[in-house]
Amino acid sequence: MSTLLIHSPTVITLNDKREILPETSIFIREGEIVSLIPAGAAQPEADLVLEGEGRAALPGFVNSHTHAAMTLLRGYADDMELLPWLQEKIWPVETKLQERDVYWGTLLAIVEMIRAGVTCFNDMYFFLESAVKACEEAGIRACVSGVVLGFRPDADKELERAVQYALALKQRGLYRVTAEISPHAPYTCPDELMKKAIAAAREAGLGIHIHLSETKKEVEESIARHGKTPIAHMDELGLFDGSPVVAAHCVWANDEDIALLAEKSVGVAHCPGSNMKLASGAAPVAKMLARGVRLGLGTDGAASNNNLDLLEEARLATLLAKVESLDPTAVKAYEALSMACRGGAEALGLGDLIGQITPGRRADIILLDLKQPHLWPPHDLVSHLVYSARGSDVRTVLVEGKPAMIDGVLQGLDEARIMAEAAACARRLVG
Repeated sequence: MSTLLIHSPTVITLNDKREILPETSIFIREGEIVSLIPAGAAQPEADLVLEGEGRAALPGFVNSHTHAAMTLLRGYADDMELLPWLQEKIWPVETKLQERDVYWGTLLAIVEMIRAGVTCFNDMYFFLESAVKACEEAGIRACVSGVVLGFRPDADKELERAVQYALALKQRGLYRVTAEISPHAPYTCPDELMKKAIAAAREAGLGIHIHLSETKKEVEESIARHGKTPIAHMDELGLFDGSPVVAAHCVWANDEDIALLAEKSVGVAHCPGSNMKLASGAAPVAKMLARGVRLGLGTDGAASNNNLDLLEEARLATLLAKVESLDPTAVKAYEALSMACRGGAEALGLGDLIGQITPGRRADIILLDLKQPHLWPPHDLVSHLVYSARGSDVRTVLVEGKPAMIDGVLQGLDEARIMAEAAACARRLVG
């Protein structure tokens, strides 16, 4: 039996009561949070004890939308609009991708995410098998999916392969890694292909990961062609009926769209950094929160962000909402922090498993060092984490109660080799 004790951190539970518990130890057995032990109470014996004094314990961050292996294209094509960026730069390079590129690019992303406290990510990219292999070796939690693009000549076969692999992965019974189906977006997947993807996901019992209403142009073209917004049109095709859906961006969701997302329990991945960099706009996050939309945070790929730091996304989420609405109370610090942890878990359908530090949840937990000049004096811990903290303040990361990083030292991943292999892959792709 494996047991672990985190001794005396300040625990930000993100539970229903929003409790913040100072000097409270966390006892973990076989990857499950068993108890929270207040200061002064007897501490149980454990196989491993991690010192938490002077540190904050949080649920691990959940990156609810990314393209992990695009770390290989970080900085390759910047300062461009979305469609020219995709059509002229990204998609041509992606035709050169090989399995090893996705494997090493995904491992590079995992190293970066673990160092920034991400314990779970929702991925959409090519060569699904290679991404799964990287996730298994790294010990991280992930939802992965092979992207389907309608303009590729073998789109139907790609969809069939993605479904078959997802079913095989499901049959293997992997606990931390699950597979989904990813029709890229309404503007890249014709209705007939989208209907096939929806039907296949429903029949196989798989979730769907998709881009929706990312740009104003996308919405205008959808209205011109179908008389409906992309979100309303996808509802008409049955996207939100029968399979859990994570919709990335939703920047141009109107009030009717937001009501629909809430009614259909669609998980929305808000990606403020990428949306700002590509000038896509500011998503109506405050309205989504008010309507009870399942709202998480995503980084998008490192080629359009250009990092995988969820703390930065939390800060951008609240600042962007404030400047867009001219309301300094829009999207408060606690709401942004919750989106990075509990909100992301709920958006991915994992809210009963992770996203809170409470007995019965799995022990995906991170520790941040609070004894830093930029986090001092200790007036308001949550405000400090959202407005002042950095991903590099994360010192220890647990996934399923197993250390992925202890005091800044990665456990089981050869960071230097991963960086070297990823650099070689990038050179082959772009020169």
